[in-house]
Amino acid sequence: MSTADRLPRLLALVPYLMSHPGAQVPEVAKIFGLSEKQLIDDLQLVWMCGLPGHTPGDLIDVSWDGGEIVIDNADTIARPLRLGVDEASALLVALRMLAEMPEFGERDALARVIAKFEQASVEGAAAVSSQVAVEVDATPDALPTVNEALRRGRRLSLRYYVPGRDEITPREVDPMRLVVVDGRSYLSGWCYRAEAVRLFRLDRMLTVEMLDVAADPPADAVSEEVTSGVFRPSPTDELVELELTPAGRWVAEYYPCEQVEELGEGRLRVALRARDQGWLVRLALRLGDTGRVLSPGSLAASVREAATSALSRYASVP
Repeated sequence: MSTADRLPRLLALVPYLMSHPGAQVPEVAKIFGLSEKQLIDDLQLVWMCGLPGHTPGDLIDVSWDGGEIVIDNADTIARPLRLGVDEASALLVALRMLAEMPEFGERDALARVIAKFEQASVEGAAAVSSQVAVEVDATPDALPTVNEALRRGRRLSLRYYVPGRDEITPREVDPMRLVVVDGRSYLSGWCYRAEAVRLFRLDRMLTVEMLDVAADPPADAVSEEVTSGVFRPSPTDELVELELTPAGRWVAEYYPCEQVEELGEGRLRVALRARDQGWLVRLALRLGDTGRVLSPGSLAASVREAATSALSRYASVP
């Protein structure tokens, strides 16, 4: 983990421990999303921090014998850091978006949280966030219809565009919840065509109609977890190797990669999986000269064929 990640955590860890005397190592590790070893490594670093002079009386005193964390001589950094204008504004915008979600039932409580946060946040954050209008990138009428179906527990009929196969498919879906990932809104629901829970991007719904049928997903249907993104390759999907120039490195950041190898001069070799070779062809064409397919050979041949076909169309234009 980088120093840039660790420093803010340490500055939050010390005030937390000062305000929670007797906190246990497993409990604190869970709260901060760390393993117990990572937390102890942090505590060992805290033990070497303090005021200039570096005498025993200047350094923070911390121990964790028996699993109970005891910290002392850290009054100078006992107060938690305040959020900056950009951080506070982003959080306020997210809270206001949450208030618009149909599945969120504690709107009164959330309104009080937003009001208190606006009052306590750094000056200017409330004004900046109030100038941001959050709009869902969706087909007209898709969001109101989806919201109404979720509220009333009704089935939806969709005409849905699947870019991986470049086709439009009819779907009947029992809606389960609405989620936002990377600025895109998705409906999570039981799809009768796939006979499984699926995510549907609202801006890919060409038409959406609420049916006079009660939504009745199977009892064991579980809405997909999206904290790590919506792209979920399978171990059985084809493994593809790409070489990327510095301008193409965004692929390693945007898609889950099984392997990432630095080649020098900013170049990368990555390995990723995808079930649809058509999608990979379009990715390779999008990369252009910022990336090339190393394997499999069949994919490289498909990319060359698609590029040649596209170029021939330009040559035929008078």
